[in-house]
Amino acid sequence: MKIVISDIPDEGLELEIDEALSAGTVKLISPVKGNLSVKKVGQELIIQGEITAKAEFECSRCLKSYTDEICVPVGVTYHPLEELKPEGKYEVKEDELDTDFYAGDEFDLLELIKEQIVLNVPMKLLCSEACKGICPKCGTDLNINKCNCSLTEVDSRLEILKDLLRRE
Repeated sequence: MKIVISDIPDEGLELEIDEALSAGTVKLISPVKGNLSVKKVGQELIIQGEITAKAEFECSRCLKSYTDEICVPVGVTYHPLEELKPEGKYEVKEDELDTDFYAGDEFDLLELIKEQIVLNVPMKLLCSEACKGICPKCGTDLNINKCNCSLTEVDSRLEILKDLLRRE
């Protein structure tokens, strides 16, 4: 979904999103839906709104697949690439973390949507907060079964530290 920047009216654009996408490492299982407003202020392009989609993930603890909804608030300001200094460096200040640059007169909104989805995936994917994971010794799913493995073994390199604790 490309937008011609010079064609954006003064009052801006209100866009309804309903697109089937693939977002790199995120496996989307539903179309991306949402509403975005696109406004042009001088040469800045301000895009705000919210998008949602269902995605399939793998739990970091038990390694099972699960689905979850991603709800992404979008608030990005784009500046023309010409604003960059000739050496191509621009120091981003803390209040400019939602700033990016565009080149030319066309802007690809789908690339922004994909980027925002990937950036808003949690770092640690969990099927539930109560997930017990798998046993590191036998691989049993601790959410389903209990195992009899002893996990109290101490690394032999750290055994000397255990002796120090006993002395005190």
